Amino acid sequence: MKKTIRLTELKAVVKQAYEQVKNLKGGKNADYIPFLAKINPDLFGLAVCLPDGEIVAEGDTEYVFGIESISKVHTAILILQQYGAEAVLQKIGADATGLPFNSILAILMENDHPSTPLVNAGAISADSLVRPIGDSNAKWNVIADNMADLCGSELTLLDELYKSESETNFNNRSIAWLLKNYNRIYDDPMMALDLYTRQCSMGVTTKQLAIAACTIANRGKNPVSGKQVFTASLMPNIVSLMASVGFYEHTGDWVYSSGIPAKTGVGGGVMGVLPGVFGIAAFAPPLDEAGNSVKAQAAIQFVTRELGVNVFDGVNVEIVK
Repeated sequence: MKKTIRLTELKAVVKQAYEQVKNLKGGKNADYIPFLAKINPDLFGLAVCLPDGEIVAEGDTEYVFGIESISKVHTAILILQQYGAEAVLQKIGADATGLPFNSILAILMENDHPSTPLVNAGAISADSLVRPIGDSNAKWNVIADNMADLCGSELTLLDELYKSESETNFNNRSIAWLLKNYNRIYDDPMMALDLYTRQCSMGVTTKQLAIAACTIANRGKNPVSGKQVFTASLMPNIVSLMASVGFYEHTGDWVYSSGIPAKTGVGGGVMGVLPGVFGIAAFAPPLDEAGNSVKAQAAIQFVTRELGVNVFDGVNVEIVK
């Protein structure tokens, strides 16, 4: 079964989504990271990127905000490319915890396993795996270059956010040492934690996230730069991780209601992937109780519902001009 969507229809739906959602109330900025508490809560942007590089955008899509946990997808892609899907499964895992993103209990319940690269424990473990082992500066350059390749342009480290996160990451310090105790950290634990904190503190725009999402949807080929960022065969592994744990303990509800695998971050961003069709991203700082942007969720759900697209319905979707 095939479904054809015209570009004019997509543009109209994105505009409608923005207008419908921009005045939505509810949620609050993350206040446990001082930098995030100060961001203007009225900021809101929505962008869709197509495999030919065209971007449909509304709102504050050029505003630079903290990428936070969405960066876990980027580093998961990096270690999948460096080690392969089977090695990542063995060293970290791909299992949803059903618990909050920063859960220590999840590590114990998984019998010393970090579970998945898309929760804090697995992401810290993933950063420890990044090659070259033992060289913090070299590892960081690889991580930052990979993020730029996925987003189609360089990201900037938000120094104030990095400082704010570094001063308040007590729970993550505990996670790093617990993983070390279980031999699930593959480099210096404090180095891995610092790399993770830095990647979460990178500044990104909604457009850049939409491009990164479309790079995944486009089987690793960046739609703007044309660069093949990762091996095409890894795309299902990446999308499956997003589908299983992208919204942490609310992932099932999200996938059920939106029909699109996505990854959220406490900076207010959400990045979604419709394989072969488009990447979508939205940003608004106020979060629900699970740490997911209220407006970003509503905007993406509006788009998928109005377009009638769902990764699980078996329909082959094509967007034409």
